[in-house]
Amino acid sequence: MFHGSNVALITPMRADGSLDEKKFAEFCDWQIKEGTNGLVPVGTTGESPTLSHAEHKRVVEIAVEVAAGRVPVMAGAGSNSTAEAIDFARHAQKAGADGILVVTPYYNKPTQEGMFLHFTAIADAADIPMFIYNIPGRSVVDMSVETMARLAKHKNIVGVKDATANLARPMHQRIACGEDFIQLSGEDHTTLSFNANGGHGIISVTGNVAPNLVSQMQASWFAGRTAEAVAIQQRLYPLHDALFCETSPGPVKYAASLLGLCTDHCRLPLAPIADATKVRVKAAMRHAGILN
Repeated sequence: MFHGSNVALITPMRADGSLDEKKFAEFCDWQIKEGTNGLVPVGTTGESPTLSHAEHKRVVEIAVEVAAGRVPVMAGAGSNSTAEAIDFARHAQKAGADGILVVTPYYNKPTQEGMFLHFTAIADAADIPMFIYNIPGRSVVDMSVETMARLAKHKNIVGVKDATANLARPMHQRIACGEDFIQLSGEDHTTLSFNANGGHGIISVTGNVAPNLVSQMQASWFAGRTAEAVAIQQRLYPLHDALFCETSPGPVKYAASLLGLCTDHCRLPLAPIADATKVRVKAAMRHAGILN
C-alpha cells in the first residue's frame, strides 16, 4: 500500500502558534494533487513533540478526511511511553488511517529486548499495519536488524522507515525480514541508493515543497528510467542540503511559506531560522525550479 513518494507532512500554524486546521487540510489536498503517493502526518517534521495529544489526534483526523481514500495515510503514533503510543495507535485505527509510524523510544534508551517488547505491545493492542521508525540520530537507540527481523514476524508489523543513512541496512533487512517487508527511506539524500538496495520508496521532507518532483523521481526509478530519476535527484540535491542545514522543520516551513502554503512558525524550542539559512533555502528552491 505504501510505496514511492510519501511525505512527512509539516503542521501549519498561525503566527500565534495555534494549529491552522484549514491550511493543513488545503496542504494535504495539494500534496495529493501534486502526485504524492501517501500522507504521513504528525511525525517529527509535523512537530509532534510540541503538539498536545488533542492536536495530534485532530491532525490525523484531518489527513484521513482529506485523503478520502485517494492515497493512504500513515499516522505518526510514536512515543517513549508505550501506553501513550498504544493510545495514539488505537486512535489512528479508529480515525481510519491505513497505517501507523512508531518511532524507536527516545531518551529512555531501551535495550533491544525493550524495543522488541514495546513494538510488540503496540502491535498487539491495535489491529493496524505498523511501520517501525528507526532514527538513531534523534532517538539515540538503533534497532538492530535481528530485532527488526523478530518484529517482522508479527502480522501487524509490515515495514520500516529507515533514517539510519546506512546503505547496507536495506539489503540486510531485506534478507532478514523478507522481500514483502516494506522499506521506506527516511533520508532524502540517499533515497535512490536505498531503493537500489531493496527499498520501496521514501518518507520525504523535501516532498513538502517539491511533491511533484519527488514523486516523479520515485516513479521514474521504479519504472526503470534510472537516468531520469538521477537527473531529478541532482536537481533536488541543493534543496535537500538547505532543508537540513538547520534543525528540521525550520527550513522546510520557511520554504513552504515562500510558496504561500503556510506561515514559517515553529513552536519553541525551535527558533526562527537564521537569515543566512533563508538565503540558502531560496537559492536551492530556485535551483530546483520551484521558486521564481
